[in-house]
Amino acid sequence: MTNFPANLAAASEQEIGALLEPHRYELRVHCYRMLGSLEDAEDMVQETFLRAWRRRDSYAGRATLRAWLYKIATNACLDALRVRAPRRVIPQTRGAAASVDAPIPPDVNEPIWLQPIPDEWFAPDELSPEGRIAQRESVTLAFLAALQLLPPRQRAVLILRDVLDWSANETAALLDMSVAAVKSALHRARATLAQRYEPVDSQPDSAALAQLDAYVRAWENADIPALLTLLRSDATFSMPPIPTWYRGRAEIGRLVGKTIFAGAARGRWRLLPARANGQVAFGLYRVTPEGRYAAYGVQVLTFDAAGALADIITFRVPSLVGRFGLPAQV
Repeated sequence: MTNFPANLAAASEQEIGALLEPHRYELRVHCYRMLGSLEDAEDMVQETFLRAWRRRDSYAGRATLRAWLYKIATNACLDALRVRAPRRVIPQTRGAAASVDAPIPPDVNEPIWLQPIPDEWFAPDELSPEGRIAQRESVTLAFLAALQLLPPRQRAVLILRDVLDWSANETAALLDMSVAAVKSALHRARATLAQRYEPVDSQPDSAALAQLDAYVRAWENADIPALLTLLRSDATFSMPPIPTWYRGRAEIGRLVGKTIFAGAARGRWRLLPARANGQVAFGLYRVTPEGRYAAYGVQVLTFDAAGALADIITFRVPSLVGRFGLPAQV
């Protein structure tokens, strides 16, 4: 292992780069939790490293390098949230459920939508069945969507305390808050999550996984009855950037019959397996006039504890499939 100067001010750019780079992985996930965006998270890690380089003479080793970088990253995210457009959402956290009887509104293409991220972004212990349940839950779309409802500083406190397991004293030092203020912010954040977040099972059992072949066949054959048999009675369905969402088997059946599976839809769709936010996901592809299948977006499935399909959310952003190592065409 390379020996680096105790004082970062005396280190070369190459030495500091070698010190910072091993922290990129976890800082990127931290910034994603704070911001809800792949691109913004990557930008904030770069901003963190730039600030660390500029402030290298302020690091005196009183805190660990990791804690120092987390402080820089968190403050960079808070700075961004102070000047950024509306918080990241999914349709379910943006408004009430819609009816198929109402016209489908146009896409909202402003950068307001929460983005899914590939499992490769997360540390293995966050996704393993042996890991803490709270740790596994902290990567799911439902948790991330609820997290974005919190004011930025409450969001930071909850991530540091309940996800990263930092102490109240450590969190207070990082955020330049009093311990009492940290405890108060955490209490308010937990109360909001208790009202707006329903824990989900990011590790579906073998019975649920066995249904995935049936799910893929239902989509590729445009088989509405087969799809509906896989859904929980109060399942939800959304396709951002369409801002509406729908609840219940009957309503979802009417919706897909009117839109996704309308007309001669057999063979219209192809699904390729992926993993997003610790959950089952697919790259969704739509047939082209030339008979190829072009990327349409990334679809993430949520199962309940009984193994029923509770939510289908399709992020209709074709470029997202590349983030999951999937081709643009098949």
